Amino acid sequence: MRAQQPQARLTRPVPNDRPLDARRALGGLGEDLAAAHMAQLGYSVLTRNVRTRHGEIDLIVFDGSTLAFVEVKTHRVHAVAGPRRSHQQPLAWLRERQRARLRRLAVAWLSDPKRIRPSARTIRFDAIGIAVDRSDRLLRIDHVEGAW
Repeated sequence: MRAQQPQARLTRPVPNDRPLDARRALGGLGEDLAAAHMAQLGYSVLTRNVRTRHGEIDLIVFDGSTLAFVEVKTHRVHAVAGPRRSHQQPLAWLRERQRARLRRLAVAWLSDPKRIRPSARTIRFDAIGIAVDRSDRLLRIDHVEGAW
């Protein structure tokens, strides 16, 4: 009987900047910038990144009368000259499928009896597009109130 040699473990090299981590970091930066923008408009951030069985709500904000469910999309713009492609325009992604998803998320959040919800006169769905440069400096905020 021959002694078995330990097998070499095959591992994939891990790149220094993992795409998923970089994407999460970019999304977090965009949400921070969107939350600051909403605060400047007089809104309080009630919660961020709320998970429901239908997905995640980026921001839920309230200004005393309006409750807004906010979808945030962040893009890093690599070109110095203005936006040339649709992926550099942060709100180009806004499609009916995304709108329907956010409506389902809002209904799930509002229907949860464990949540304390403010009494709002208006409920609104907003979309905020954030564009940052390679150094994570804010280039542009596109805020569509009542996007759908």
